[in-house]
Amino acid sequence: MGGDGADGVVRRSHAAAIPSGEEATTRTPAPPRSSAGAADSSGRLARAGALVLLVMQMVGLVMLMRYTRTQHPAGAAGSLYLASTAVLAMEAMKLAICLAMVARDAGGTAKGLADQLRTHVVASPGEVLRLSVPSLLYTVQNNLLYLALTNLDAATYQVCYQLKILTTAVFSALMLGRRFSTRKWAAIVLLTLGVIVVQLSGSGDSRGASVAAAAAASTEDEDRTARERLVGLAAVLCAACTSGFSGVYFEKILKGSSTPLWIRNIQMGLPSVAIALITVFYKDSAAVFEAGFFQGYTPLVWLVVAVQAAGGLIVAVVVKLLDNVAKVFAASFGIVLTGVVSAVLFEFRPNLQFIVGTALVLCSTVIYSQPDQKPRRRRRRRRWHGGSKPILPTKGRISRSREAK
Repeated sequence: MGGDGADGVVRRSHAAAIPSGEEATTRTPAPPRSSAGAADSSGRLARAGALVLLVMQMVGLVMLMRYTRTQHPAGAAGSLYLASTAVLAMEAMKLAICLAMVARDAGGTAKGLADQLRTHVVASPGEVLRLSVPSLLYTVQNNLLYLALTNLDAATYQVCYQLKILTTAVFSALMLGRRFSTRKWAAIVLLTLGVIVVQLSGSGDSRGASVAAAAAASTEDEDRTARERLVGLAAVLCAACTSGFSGVYFEKILKGSSTPLWIRNIQMGLPSVAIALITVFYKDSAAVFEAGFFQGYTPLVWLVVAVQAAGGLIVAVVVKLLDNVAKVFAASFGIVLTGVVSAVLFEFRPNLQFIVGTALVLCSTVIYSQPDQKPRRRRRRRRWHGGSKPILPTKGRISRSREAK
C-alpha cells in the first residue's frame, strides 16, 4: 500500500502495545497523533478566522457608515440616503434572516414555520409586548449611530462608543443586582477619563465637499466643527445608554426562559420593523414622498445595511469560538485599526492628546475584562498535641527503624 510511511509505523506501534487476552478487550489504543494534530490545527484556524471576522465586522461597519455619510457621492437621485430608511431596511433584512433560520429548524416547511409563529407570536402577545421595549431602544440606537458617524470621525466614534461598558455596568448593578470589584470600577473610571481626553483633543478628519459646508472664515469653520463634535458626542452618549439598558433588559428576559434565541429575535424584530416604519414616516415622510424611499442608495449603502443586519449573526458565531480575552483583543485592535484606516481614507491626524486618551481606553478595556480572583482559603495546618500519636510514621522514626535493622 502506498500510505505505509510514518502513519504505518504509528499503527504498528499501537498494535504491538496491545496485549492479548482479556487485557486486549479492556484497553483501547490511543488515537493517532496525526488526527489529533489535525483537529487541533483546524480548531486554531477556526478561532483565528473568527477573530478576523469579528475585527472586520467591527471596523468595516463603522468605516462604511462614515464613508457613505460623508465622502461617498450621492445616488442617482442626487441626495444623501436617509438614515431612517436604512434602519428600516436593516430591521426587515434581519427579520427575514431569523424567519429563515426558524423555518430551517422547523423542518424547512412553511407549515412548520407557521406553527412556530402561531405558538410563540400570535399566542404570546405578552412576550412580544415585553420585547417591544428593547426593540424601541435598538431602533433609536441605530438612528443615533448614523447621526454620530455623520458628525464624528470614525476613530473618535470607536473610542467614545466604548462608554457602553460604563452604561452596561451601571444598569447591571441597578437591574440585575450585580456587584463589581474595586478593580472593575477603577477600570470604568479610567475609561470615562480616556473618553473625556479624546473628546477634548479636537482630532478629526477631512470630510468631503458633499457634507462640509463652505465657511467664509476659519473662525466660522472652527465653530461649525465644534458644534458637529458636540452633536456627535451627544449621539454617542445616548447610543451608549440605550445599548446598555436594552442589553441588560434583554438579558433579564432571557434568564430562566426556554424559548429559542431565533424565536426571541423574531419577537423583538416584529415591533422593531413597526417602530422603524413609524420613524420613517414621522421623521422623513416629506422626503420619502418627494424623492422615494430608496433615494441616494448605492451598492455601498446596501452593503452597510447587509453588514449591519448580519452583525448580530456574526457576533453569535464568534462568541461560540472565542473567549473573553480574544474578544477584548478584537475590540482593542479594532480601535487601532480604525485609526489607521481613517488616516489613509479620511486624512485623520491624531494629536498626542488623542493618543493618550485612546491608550487609557484600551488599558481600561483590558483591566475590566480580567476575571476577579476569588479569595484563597488559608489551609489550616494540623498540629499534634502531646499525648496523641501521629497516624503515619515521621521521618525521625523511619530513620531510627532503619538503624535498628
